[in-house]
Amino acid sequence: MLRYSNSGRTFPLRVAMNRTHMKRFNILKMALWGSGGSEPGGQEETFLYRSLKIASVVALYWFISITMVFLNNYLLDDKDLEAPLFVTFFQCLVSVVLCGFMQLLAKLCPWLIDFPPVRFDLKTSREVLPLSVVFISMITFNNLCLKNVGVAFYTVGRSLTTVFNVMLSYVILKQTTSLQAVMCCGIILGGFWLGVDQEGVAGSLSWSGIFFGVIASACVSLNAIYTKKVMPAVDGNIWKLSYYNNINACLLFLPLMLVFGEFGRLYSFNRITDMGFWGMMIFGGVFGFGIGYVTGLQIKFTSPLTHNVSGTAKACAQTVIAVVYYSSTKSLLWWTSNMMVLSGSSAYTIVKSREMKGSPRKEPQDSTKEKLLPEEKDGVGV
Repeated sequence: MLRYSNSGRTFPLRVAMNRTHMKRFNILKMALWGSGGSEPGGQEETFLYRSLKIASVVALYWFISITMVFLNNYLLDDKDLEAPLFVTFFQCLVSVVLCGFMQLLAKLCPWLIDFPPVRFDLKTSREVLPLSVVFISMITFNNLCLKNVGVAFYTVGRSLTTVFNVMLSYVILKQTTSLQAVMCCGIILGGFWLGVDQEGVAGSLSWSGIFFGVIASACVSLNAIYTKKVMPAVDGNIWKLSYYNNINACLLFLPLMLVFGEFGRLYSFNRITDMGFWGMMIFGGVFGFGIGYVTGLQIKFTSPLTHNVSGTAKACAQTVIAVVYYSSTKSLLWWTSNMMVLSGSSAYTIVKSREMKGSPRKEPQDSTKEKLLPEEKDGVGV
């Protein structure tokens, strides 16, 4: 019989192989169930459980975000109802109602839902008002961009947010940007211009959509800056800010809808009593509210850097899905423009993350908040 020697003692080769397999199994078990080797249901959170939880959160974020963009495009593309302000107003209204519902649920099930109690205060509402003006501009121009350029080109059409972040941070906050970050912005700008050129070649270019996308990108950056300024008024709580922002937005949209004649269009709309139409409108509002929650959830279970990388990958998947769904044919240069925008955005995120790691502790937190807040505003009232 073949024998194996270890420290002067001999063992059958089969026993030695079994011990080797047991060691490998224990290593795998520790990797899957945590360093302590605790089983699922134990006190220690396992590696496998944690990985599945992160994967589920990221998948939920992708599903809600992509579905929300397609749903908004469907609602805004309705030829029988040319009322983009009303669509946005209704989503803000749904968000206000859901904030109230979440507060009630938090009182009844505090172990399940963590939502701050909010009571409307006129003084706080006035302090948030400047941000709300930027906020309604942002979501309105987002929706108008999505309406005119469609889902496939939406990523490129509204890709200048990062560029405006750099410009406005320098003009308003007097913050300088590194050469590497500026080079990343250059890649994004190149991708944007190439995309516009290729849309023109394909005959599907909407200059109004491009204009709305550029204005929306600037408003997204302004929204981040004003959000940072008014955060103390709502005790630094993003849900309170959402509550006041959406209430102010609902009030501000009413005179705008009157000026642009949308009440008359609603009155003559032949599907005003159609429950299917209102169901889609409510779904749009729910998904708009939900994106704020899953964005925070993804940041909580991963990191700000991972969240931004996930958002970039989601935008890529969203573009591919739109092209396949609408059976579009795109040129190689068109796809190149999208890849330039997405790679430039990813590189900018990585560069800024490295720079923040080398900064004092407080500065990265502020910069991260400022950068994260504008990322998930795909034309919704959140």
